[in-house]
Amino acid sequence: MKQQKATRTPAQKKAERRWRGGSVAMSPVSSKTPVTFGILAVTIVAYIAALLIGHNDVNTALGYQAIWIYPQPWRILTVSLTHAGLFHIGFNMLALWMIGRTLEPVIGPWRFLALYVISTIGGGAAVSLLAPGSFVVGASGAIFGLMGALVVIARRLGSDITSMLVVLGVNFVYGLIVGGISWQAHLGGVIAGAIVGLIYYSTRKRSQRVLQIILLIVTTVVLVGVAYIPALRFVSAFS
Repeated sequence: MKQQKATRTPAQKKAERRWRGGSVAMSPVSSKTPVTFGILAVTIVAYIAALLIGHNDVNTALGYQAIWIYPQPWRILTVSLTHAGLFHIGFNMLALWMIGRTLEPVIGPWRFLALYVISTIGGGAAVSLLAPGSFVVGASGAIFGLMGALVVIARRLGSDITSMLVVLGVNFVYGLIVGGISWQAHLGGVIAGAIVGLIYYSTRKRSQRVLQIILLIVTTVVLVGVAYIPALRFVSAFS
């Protein structure tokens, strides 16, 4: 990290100045990521607890389906604590760790947490809108949201995002081809994350803090509405 910081190019230094006073770069990674490690810890503990209590029972109680969020709204968030198996949680947490070490130091821990939560809601909203009858588990919507925000912020800072776009594209296409993967949650997460990333970059000045909070609240309310409206229609259609 010290070597990367010492060998920054003029373009990287310019990108730093364009963010909050030049104190953080996009390229070096950092171990000062309390929210990233906190989410990792909570998700892993939840997975272990599910194994001890009963994996299927816990996933059924916390997973996401449009028909269930009307009486049980917490599912739109608790879905990120559920996973189908070891490889599922392993790949998601690896992606979280890799992206979080770069993104959290740039935007700050509280903004990173808000991004993760809003991306989770965005994934659920897309499932309600595009596949209300499907039952989904996993933090993939949130992970795709982190990738979406990272792409937007890095692009705005003038960084080369070719590799990020390739990884994002490959993962999304993989979800379309392979059965049993909710591409709807991926799509919703990446769109929500990209919107939040754009909000963060456009309101990064200290004087715009209130505006940033208002925009985040509005985005969250809209996404919850998108999740609930199709869910209510789905419930009424089968009641």
